[in-house]
Amino acid sequence: MWVRSAVVAACLCAVPAVAGAQATPENDTTRAGIIAAQQLDKATRLEPYQPNRAEAIVKEVEQLLAGDKLHWHPFFESAYRGGGFTLGGGYLRHVGDYNWVDLRGSATFSGYLRFEGEFRAPRLFDRRGSLSIVSGWRQATAVGYYGLGTAATSANDQAFYSFTQPYASATLDVRPNRQWLVVSGGLELSQWRPDGSDAGLSIEDAYTPESAPGLGASPTYLQLIGAVAADTRTSPGYTRRGGRYSLTANAYVDEGGLYSFRRLDYDAIQHIPVARDAWVLSLHGRVETTHTSGGEQVPFFMMPALGGGSDLRGFSSWRFRDLNSLLLQAEWRVLVNTFFDTALFVDAGKVTSRAADLDFRGLKSDYGIGLRIHGPLATPLRIDLARGNEGFHLVFSSNAVF
Repeated sequence: MWVRSAVVAACLCAVPAVAGAQATPENDTTRAGIIAAQQLDKATRLEPYQPNRAEAIVKEVEQLLAGDKLHWHPFFESAYRGGGFTLGGGYLRHVGDYNWVDLRGSATFSGYLRFEGEFRAPRLFDRRGSLSIVSGWRQATAVGYYGLGTAATSANDQAFYSFTQPYASATLDVRPNRQWLVVSGGLELSQWRPDGSDAGLSIEDAYTPESAPGLGASPTYLQLIGAVAADTRTSPGYTRRGGRYSLTANAYVDEGGLYSFRRLDYDAIQHIPVARDAWVLSLHGRVETTHTSGGEQVPFFMMPALGGGSDLRGFSSWRFRDLNSLLLQAEWRVLVNTFFDTALFVDAGKVTSRAADLDFRGLKSDYGIGLRIHGPLATPLRIDLARGNEGFHLVFSSNAVF
């Protein structure tokens, strides 16, 4: 009896030992065992993902442009549209955990200059509000003027003017629910000092106060701003989904009274992702209308305008001006990789003397292709080649078009 009991006990002890040996991947010579052993070995050597050199460069550029607690940073915003290639920089210093002061300036080869300082407090009212206070001075030396209207003007009507402008502004943005609703208010004090230009035919040699309202005027404006918007984009600088729908009211109060007016801006942006964001259909529409009372008039340099790198890209900057404007844009954006997009686009728009004429008849249009280098939140470089009925135009910009 005792012999039989000893044999049974030995067998019971051997079973788990054999099972344990078979369960160990290192001792298993089957195909499944070899794969398990390889996976086990790989798991002991896992390392965090390291971005390639191109991805690292794009991230560094985005951090520079965003001023992410850096002191010296590039600043590529021109004093005015149409100035050409812009170079500049700034010095940013934090004056608290979140607030900062930024001193910056830019210049173009055509003599456009911009110098300004900004104080920014981005986390007011328990992170619901953002305050920006800006003071600066800018100069533009060769701004184009072609007369008023869409169909009644020609590229051959081009004349130029220059101006300088000191300005100071304060803007407060509040998100009451910390999400999509944005309510904004602000004011700006500025003086416009237009003059002739040496870039070509000067405006006073080609136009009169009748064909260029406000010619020779130098108004000082107190601008009052109020806006409400629904914004679901991930970032204004770069996004692949969401939209923004806004209404902005501006009151320009002229010190002398003659050039006071009001302007209403209606703006709609929608990004529609396709195939898990690999493609995006982006749509933009904008309407600007101006309103006067009594003997007031809107100076030509304050009128809504189309033409240039952010609206009608196939036309010269400031090509069309009048009291009201309509702009329609569509882009088909293709994600090439995490930092590079291409786009096919079409723009259409018109300007009119009456708001009632802002319809779809007589629109000027263009089409083209674009390349964009971007990060998750910003677009450091945008290149667009556009063709309208007045030729090709190449656009370089450090901002998203919309």
